[in-house]
Amino acid sequence: MVIYTQKETLVQALSSTSKNDKIGFVPTMGALHQGHISLVKKALSENDLVVVSIFVNPTQFNNKADLQKYPRTPNDDISLLKNLEEEIIVYLPEVSDLYDTSVSAKKYNFGGLENEMEGKHRNGHFDGVGTIVSKLLRIVKPNTAYFGEKDFQQLQIVKKLVSIEKLPVKIVGCPILREQNGLAMSSRNKRLSAKLFEEAALIYKTLKEVREKFSSKSIAELNALVAERFLQNPHLNLEYFEIAEEKTLKTAKRKNKGSKYRAFIAAFAGEVRLIDNMPLN
Repeated sequence: MVIYTQKETLVQALSSTSKNDKIGFVPTMGALHQGHISLVKKALSENDLVVVSIFVNPTQFNNKADLQKYPRTPNDDISLLKNLEEEIIVYLPEVSDLYDTSVSAKKYNFGGLENEMEGKHRNGHFDGVGTIVSKLLRIVKPNTAYFGEKDFQQLQIVKKLVSIEKLPVKIVGCPILREQNGLAMSSRNKRLSAKLFEEAALIYKTLKEVREKFSSKSIAELNALVAERFLQNPHLNLEYFEIAEEKTLKTAKRKNKGSKYRAFIAAFAGEVRLIDNMPLN
């Protein structure tokens, strides 16, 4: 494993590799867990060289307190990656290495994808995501980049970004890994108490129930069912539940034949905001 903290030295190292080598890239914000490791393993299986970035991107946080509380565990992250016993390049920059003098996000038009769900509740979030992903892809110049489906809206945004900026990279979405109780693996889980960790399993249980009843109940009935499930649990606060068409992410009010739908939830367990989603048909 080689760790780079400056983009110039990373670019120099990557430029010296064989032109025939396929480069895989896994961008992360650290606090790594087995969900991240599954992305790295997939990248290792499909490429000659894998780069993992660890960077908590300030421009995608609309809440300064959330940015400050976001878990940062670089030593543990490095140890976890070393356990893979395969050669990995790690890019671990400071904010100044990626943003120079101006820590600000570029404004994007993602064709409306940015205005749904997370976009309604986290102003400017996807401008920050687009800005940092564009920077990282231009530095690493990978053949393929890997993103988890837990952030499904982000995945669709990144695919749109690559199309808009005509970047020569394939974006691969990878399945959600879950804890034993069904909770989607997330860096934010580290902030949950033992009790809230167990209570948060309601998110997965509710998504499963929606999927099981999707063919027999209307979307309005499913919306009411989810609201009731969360009202029954005093430990979780539902921010939103939406059933959306996968491609456009627009909220569905009724089911149309031939369309693929996905259910999305954002909820607070105490002060910790958690998101999850599940395909329905």
